Amino acid sequence: MGVPIRIDDALYNEAKSTAAAEYRSISGQIGFWARVGKTALDNPDLPVELIRDILIAKALDPSLAEPFEPSAHK
Repeated sequence: MGVPIRIDDALYNEAKSTAAAEYRSISGQIGFWARVGKTALDNPDLPVELIRDILIAKALDPSLAEPFEPSAHK
């Protein structure tokens, strides 16, 4: 269910342009930016580009994701 919100006209116009280029709806683009931002705030040690790429890959085919298993240092 969607909830209407007010956003700045400049942000709306930027989302509209980016959404068209990335084949998303405007609300989908703003939602994507929000997920990237929230994930970046929750994981400040990760680069934003990595977070973006992970979220895109997860959306494309989640079955391809493998859990991270840190290697044991000897």
